[in-house]
Amino acid sequence: MRTAVISDLHLGLGSGADLLRSARFREPLLAELEGVDRLVLLGDVLELRDRPLAEVLATAAPTLAALGEALAERELVIVPGNHDHHLIEAWLERRTLAAAPALSLEQLGEPAGTAFEVLAASAAAARVRFAYPGLWLRDDIYATHGHYLDRHLTVPTIERLGVALVERVLGVPAAGPDPLAPPDSGPDEVEEYERIQAPVYAFLFSLAQATVGERRSGANPSARIWQMLGGGETRSARIRSWVLGAVAVPGAVGVANRLGLGPVRADLSAGAIARAGFEAMAEVVERLGIRAEHVVFGHTHRRGHPAEQAGAALWNTGSWVHAPGLLGDSASVSPYWPGTMAVIDDDGPPRLRHLLDDLGREDLAAAD
Repeated sequence: MRTAVISDLHLGLGSGADLLRSARFREPLLAELEGVDRLVLLGDVLELRDRPLAEVLATAAPTLAALGEALAERELVIVPGNHDHHLIEAWLERRTLAAAPALSLEQLGEPAGTAFEVLAASAAAARVRFAYPGLWLRDDIYATHGHYLDRHLTVPTIERLGVALVERVLGVPAAGPDPLAPPDSGPDEVEEYERIQAPVYAFLFSLAQATVGERRSGANPSARIWQMLGGGETRSARIRSWVLGAVAVPGAVGVANRLGLGPVRADLSAGAIARAGFEAMAEVVERLGIRAEHVVFGHTHRRGHPAEQAGAALWNTGSWVHAPGLLGDSASVSPYWPGTMAVIDDDGPPRLRHLLDDLGREDLAAAD
């Protein structure tokens, strides 16, 4: 059985930088699906922090329809992430009301709930189901979006600070344990992550439902910070980069740490952000007890395969979003270059295929 995994499509971005909205950028992916038995959309399929839900679903429908038709009754698994966590909220609420067993590493189901049903209907040519918070691709390979890593991130993103604030409100120490966990139930890490992080996602989703006028970029918060710090060619861009890097960010980091919303660090270099993401994901793997040789995740938009951490090799599937500020001025391909797909066969490690590396920066910019 061959499984393909892509993540962070962010369909519905107000900027138009969600590449798979365009047939031109879908073609290489659709061609790869001819020999695939299952496609996994590993989180942030929709951008639900940019525009109202109905608009995003309508924008995403042609892309989902094309993927469904390419799969032709083969399996399409959708794993909600943080930007489209709303897709799973109704299902999670029903579980709570029904006093269902605690969440495990893998819950599989058929689409239920208005938003998910609409999404699945767009891809109806395929057999659609959801998985949350991840799924086992093989006995030795686990896949999840990776949004739980925000709880352990040392980069001062909006989500990282929001999660820390919820921890303080709930009285949860920065490293746990959760005092709201049922007595004598033992550690229940998946439920704990949801209790602490879901309120942040719900708040950010609710803001988008009232959005009028200017559309936000919807990009990953860590990516936005690095993009701003990257400066630019103009004098004003260089001044802005200096102010952020030398004054604003260190000051904000100091305040956050004093308020107990850390620990976060002021080092926002590209290398530091990359290391922070993989170290935080390794913490998630350890805390959830994911006993896998390989863990596939997205979320950070930085594709690649680092050294083994937490007893597992971590593979990141990057994104399908054009973020010019992250690509730099070099002619070489950036680790934030969009268009990565992971391929998992019956044996052997995952393989990362970069489907848009033959395109130039001007080609990607034409999508915006």
